[in-house]
Amino acid sequence: MKKKVMIGMSGGVDSSVAAYLLKEQGYDVVGVTMKLWQDDDEEIELEGGCCSLSAVEDARRVANNIGIPFYVLNFKDVFKEKVIDYFVDEYLDGKTPNPCIACNKYIKFDEFYKKARQIGCDYVATGHYAKIEKDEETGKYLLRKSVTDKKDQTYALYNLTSEQLEHTLLPIGDYEKDRVREIAKEMGMLVYNKPDSQEICFVKDNDYVNYVKNHTNKSIEEGYFVDTKGNILGKHQGIIHYTIGQRKGLGIAFGKPMFVVDINPKNNTVILGDNENLFKTELIARDVNLISIDKIEEPMRVEAKIRYSAKPSPATVYNNGDGSIKIVFDEPQRAITNGQSVVMYNGDIVVGGGIITNE
Repeated sequence: MKKKVMIGMSGGVDSSVAAYLLKEQGYDVVGVTMKLWQDDDEEIELEGGCCSLSAVEDARRVANNIGIPFYVLNFKDVFKEKVIDYFVDEYLDGKTPNPCIACNKYIKFDEFYKKARQIGCDYVATGHYAKIEKDEETGKYLLRKSVTDKKDQTYALYNLTSEQLEHTLLPIGDYEKDRVREIAKEMGMLVYNKPDSQEICFVKDNDYVNYVKNHTNKSIEEGYFVDTKGNILGKHQGIIHYTIGQRKGLGIAFGKPMFVVDINPKNNTVILGDNENLFKTELIARDVNLISIDKIEEPMRVEAKIRYSAKPSPATVYNNGDGSIKIVFDEPQRAITNGQSVVMYNGDIVVGGGIITNE
């Protein structure tokens, strides 16, 4: 009897080819596009957006092309609670959130998986560039980097558990992006040359400041720019306008380059400094999820990256004993940002990760 898999189809080339590969591998494949954020009376069209009207039609066309059933499922309520509300609240608190990580944790590999089980599926699948492998010695399911560092997406998947990985398929982890596009073209998929989505799917024109303003009833208060010694330098427009490492768009001239080095929501200040003030060797992370190990007992050597686009850097991780971890890098890291995630690796295996905090 064929194993049944429900695959999330965004209308993009990666999930389209993933669905095709699963069908070729002999699975009973069900294609699903998740309706996540649109208002019924205001369908926002984003080119490359993962759940716009055109994306749904692209996914439906691919499903018809490869001969699998296709459905659109509504996850709007849980998406609002777990992703949109979190996104807005984090910015209001002076942090820089990562909504894709929250979406993977709560929607794609939790609510989506529950729905898959309800209809008798053995697995869920996505078009992420990553690999899953069982460690025969420990019985754990491990998350490994894809064959291409350039497209590897394990950073965004660090919240997966070994149990979730056991019931997840990632068909394109062994493929280069160019080959994925070639397969799509060979199969006559019109999405073969569709550009990758670069923006947050629910934020039009990537204007997150206006989005936050329009989705909160809290007022955005002006405050003060201060230097690293607390001296007032001028007024800022509200902390949601700024993120660590920012240089442009400060709205004030200082006669030399100045960077956002910290944000203090308690007194509504944005701290500015020189580029050298952005470099730190340590961070604390909370909401830690470990995949390849059960717990960190002794100091452990890892490679860690502090944002999706960063290269992993050698570091030592310590268990703080309160549910959080401390990571000490061998070399200073630039713009460690409160609210972003740090992900730890042992070679190409994901050890785990957590959310960077300065609290």
